[in-house]
Amino acid sequence: MVSRLKSIAARANDIEASGGYERGVIGALLKAGLPVRSVNACKLRQFAKAAGLLAKSDRLDARAIAWFVASLPSREVRYDPVVARLAELVHARRQLVDAIHQFGNQSEHLRDAALRRMLVRRIRLLERDPAQLDLRIARAIDGDPALRARRDLLCSMPGVGPVLAAPRIALLPELGDLPNRSAAALVGVVPYDFDSGRMRGLRCIFGGRAAIRRVLFMAAQAATLFNATFRAFKQRLISAGKKPKVAIVAVMRKMIVTLNAMVRADTPWKQA
Repeated sequence: MVSRLKSIAARANDIEASGGYERGVIGALLKAGLPVRSVNACKLRQFAKAAGLLAKSDRLDARAIAWFVASLPSREVRYDPVVARLAELVHARRQLVDAIHQFGNQSEHLRDAALRRMLVRRIRLLERDPAQLDLRIARAIDGDPALRARRDLLCSMPGVGPVLAAPRIALLPELGDLPNRSAAALVGVVPYDFDSGRMRGLRCIFGGRAAIRRVLFMAAQAATLFNATFRAFKQRLISAGKKPKVAIVAVMRKMIVTLNAMVRADTPWKQA
């Protein structure tokens, strides 16, 4: 397949993301020096419907993917084996923590004592693993000078710790290479207009990388307690009548914009 694609010399080789099954193909294409675009499956389907492709088949999907990438701006896939390994560890940790929370919620509603004991035993087994994954994540970062420097730079901001720095490094490698608004949009903390004529709708955030946003939310909570700059920023918003959740999202946006500027300038946090 790679040799055939090389002979075609296409401007881009487009692949629909499929939950990880596409990684081997992307790796082979990048190793061969071929440009690759990864297409979001939800956006692709919406595009196909808007274009009138209501039916779905492998042939139609291939046509829709090519049409999508040719019509809309897209970024080339970046691949760094070290970052890819770190991302795998970060995803595993997140899935493990989610499983612990899920089992914990289930155990609260079980009436059968035997079932509850089984679930509690399973939770205790799982609770041993996050610490081991944290250690492996730390070792993966420490083993690469560039990643170690990036982590130390991010953690110089009060409110940012290893739990947030690792997903930023692994799942947001574009940080520092984007305009500030684009970085905030990529995380999903930019409020979008919802207006029509004289109607002024509620501004809401939408899209972005949920895995980063979830961790950023908790980091923003910590930053408003231990970082004087963000604490004062949130207080000004609350005093101006903003709702608490709107204020914390604004803090999240300010944090990611500040971190993007710090990485771009390779400058650690400085208290204003």
